[in-house]
Amino acid sequence: MQRQPYGWTIVELLIAVALGSMLTLLASGLLLAAAGNYRHHTDSAWLDDGGRYALSILAQTLRQGAYVNWDSAAAPVALGSDRPALIGGWDARSLSRSSYGIDTPLPAVANGSDVLAVRFAGHGQGTGGDGSSVNCGGFGVAAPDDDDGLGWSIFYVALDDNGDAELRCKYLGNGGSGNWSADAIVRGVESFQVLYGLDTDLPADGVPNQYVNASAIRALDAALVLVGATPQALQRDLNRKTHWKRVASVQLALLLHGDTNTRSDRLALEFDLFGPAYAGSGDLGTRILEVTIPEAERWRARRLFGLTVALRNKSV
Repeated sequence: MQRQPYGWTIVELLIAVALGSMLTLLASGLLLAAAGNYRHHTDSAWLDDGGRYALSILAQTLRQGAYVNWDSAAAPVALGSDRPALIGGWDARSLSRSSYGIDTPLPAVANGSDVLAVRFAGHGQGTGGDGSSVNCGGFGVAAPDDDDGLGWSIFYVALDDNGDAELRCKYLGNGGSGNWSADAIVRGVESFQVLYGLDTDLPADGVPNQYVNASAIRALDAALVLVGATPQALQRDLNRKTHWKRVASVQLALLLHGDTNTRSDRLALEFDLFGPAYAGSGDLGTRILEVTIPEAERWRARRLFGLTVALRNKSV
């Protein structure tokens, strides 16, 4: 007896195609989810590394701030009571890469990010000294002959060529004898905020009694009654009385974001950089609400980093 040829019916073929398509779709979904999780974890790891690196540089700089080099035959620079304070800053401002110090602030970027400046003495002679004292750019700073010879480490936020905010370190190259420059420390800055711990006790005991921003310190200085017959004399009296010399510690907060929307959740978060109690102070950039961030950037990975550093040296 002749056997009939056997094959798939059209119904069986359609079922097989449907099942194969479903498996392909499931596998594609799993692959996309795995790829999304990988990108999110990569962004998270990068944020953790970048935040820790930035805080380590900031902490090292603050602990070095207002250092006085006693290893000198002459009287150390910056000991006089009428010398400028060796710590300063701006609230909700940015800077130019090449301008002198922090004298000409620019409008802020990245949610009113702040400016922090620290000065200190170096060690050794010649360009770059002996390399034991360096600024935030890694350049050695020599022992100073006058105030202009003191080292600078300045931190501010500016936009890179792609329009993303980055935390920069500004410094004088060639051991303080070169031009001003700035290097990026970490990119993806949502907000960089600074508070200063003021020792308001008389006499001072080196313990902060309150934390305020740079605008509050400048307002306190503006209310001082100064004595002097010339602008130079008034400036020297301001240097003696300025509240910047009462700063005993510095509180830092840095909020970073990833490069792309990698989060799978859709819960808009709230970041209070100095805690909920301070968030209602009106200090720009200390409370970040993701609901106010455009959808194209809202679901990026974000990390908040904070640190309080007690100053080792009195800001003269």
